[in-house]
Amino acid sequence: MSGMGKIQLVHKYEDVISLENLLEAWREFVRGKRGRKDVQEFESRLMDNILTLHRHLSTKSYSHSSYEAFRISDPKPRDIHKAMVQDRLLHHALYQILYPFFDRTFIADSYSCRLEKGVHKALNQFQSFGRKVSLNHTKTAWILKCDIRKFFASIDQEVLLEILRGYIPDGDILWLLEGVIESFRTNCHSGLRPGIWIPDPCLPAKQEVRDDEHRGLPLGNLTSQLLVNIYMNEFDQFVKHRLKAKYYIRYADDFVIFSQDRKWLEVILKEMKVFLQERLKLELHPDKVSIATLASGVDFLGWVHFPDHHVLRTVTKRRMFRNIRVKEGKKETAQSYLGLLGHGNGYALKEWIERQI
Repeated sequence: MSGMGKIQLVHKYEDVISLENLLEAWREFVRGKRGRKDVQEFESRLMDNILTLHRHLSTKSYSHSSYEAFRISDPKPRDIHKAMVQDRLLHHALYQILYPFFDRTFIADSYSCRLEKGVHKALNQFQSFGRKVSLNHTKTAWILKCDIRKFFASIDQEVLLEILRGYIPDGDILWLLEGVIESFRTNCHSGLRPGIWIPDPCLPAKQEVRDDEHRGLPLGNLTSQLLVNIYMNEFDQFVKHRLKAKYYIRYADDFVIFSQDRKWLEVILKEMKVFLQERLKLELHPDKVSIATLASGVDFLGWVHFPDHHVLRTVTKRRMFRNIRVKEGKKETAQSYLGLLGHGNGYALKEWIERQI
């Protein structure tokens, strides 16, 4: 898809790198982080550091630093890549300019990493769609559920930049985004920082440039949250306007489509696979594609949904028990889970948590 017909970002490079925008980005970035050593060091010479960053950006001598890589379980193992403070500050500066613009281009039922959206609203919409498609549970509602395989690691950087060029006429903003995007390189050699690749001596010379070198976005970047939504917006628009799927919900790499017609869901599943592969270089996870009735229970965003109620997924429940026990019933941990359970049928679980506080 080209940029023809798409709305265009009116902001200029100077708006992104202005001292006013950098200072506002710092105020947003530093919230809740003042106790961290790297943030304290940056803040000890705050204006000098911001002026230096501004000068490098003004002269286009800025270069994104390398990442610190570590692994978390959330709940499955995830590789997080943490940038240096000055780079994360720049990510916030970019986000402040780009998010309000791009958010207007997204469909209403994309819920991940968006203001006034989130998991709870996605769950409420799931229930609403279930009632509408089943005509208040008098008809069979079929739900196609899919998951993108290795989502963040599979984002094609060249395709992403092509999409961004369709919306952003300012070449300098594109240069800056290209630097942020290409600062990350996926790597199959464990223990190596992104951006460092050791050629395999067992491979012929012509195969030394890895196919996945220009793939992936770092999970730790604020910009990555926005960029994957921009990337998947191409798919969202295809599903809504080409496939005419009225009852479609996406949260990050998970999405569902409701219909009374199972055969239609089977047909559009094939078309979606082709679009994802040919346009976005993505694949559906083969073990996480299903078409099931709402009455049989559909697992989506940590809950198993039925026509008149939804219950917490078993693995989510086990993780909740483990986390509360490990953190010895800390009030903030327990309160976060009580908030989660407020969106489903979990009276006995709520009682158990309250006893732990």
